[in-house]
Amino acid sequence: MTDALVRRAYAAHAAEYTGVLGTVEDMHELDRRRIERWSEQLSGPVIDAGCGPGHWTDFLHKRGVEITGIDLVPEFIENARIRFPDVPYQVSSLRALDLADGSLNGVLAWYSLIHLAPAELPQVLSELARVLGPQGHLLAGFFEGVSGEPLDHAITKAYYWSINQMSLLLDDAGFEVLDVETRQDHSKRPHAAIAAIAR
Repeated sequence: MTDALVRRAYAAHAAEYTGVLGTVEDMHELDRRRIERWSEQLSGPVIDAGCGPGHWTDFLHKRGVEITGIDLVPEFIENARIRFPDVPYQVSSLRALDLADGSLNGVLAWYSLIHLAPAELPQVLSELARVLGPQGHLLAGFFEGVSGEPLDHAITKAYYWSINQMSLLLDDAGFEVLDVETRQDHSKRPHAAIAAIAR
């Protein structure tokens, strides 16, 4: 999907989305533990790529991570700046980050890649690899399923990815996959997370 379509869809629901899913307390306890564990190895600038309401950015900031939240949706960024005034946020597309090559130590992409069509995802993964320095860390969360199959998302069109296909795409983009986690909660879509480092 184009950035403009995703931006408009989330802008129309930004307040509602933030009210329902805008705090770390609204998130699964295992996700909090996973992201906190991942953060322990970070030692330099990090972005929360597709930060939405900004709660994960603030979560990591409070743990001493040098992090900036980035999102397409101005309404999310404006609200995040009000709710978390000590944390930097900026409007940006993941397709073309205004960051120097190798300037980051980490990228959190927690459910922010799901709206990219199958033909678009490789470009964005390559862009994330570009801004990460060698051995820079990536943590991606997504819905596990048949790769490229659309899912019934409440806001706008989104896609499932299999662990195998996402791992292959990460490898092609210049990453080495370190570990994979999956989870199936009752009445929820299957969850997956992949941690990787830039080669």
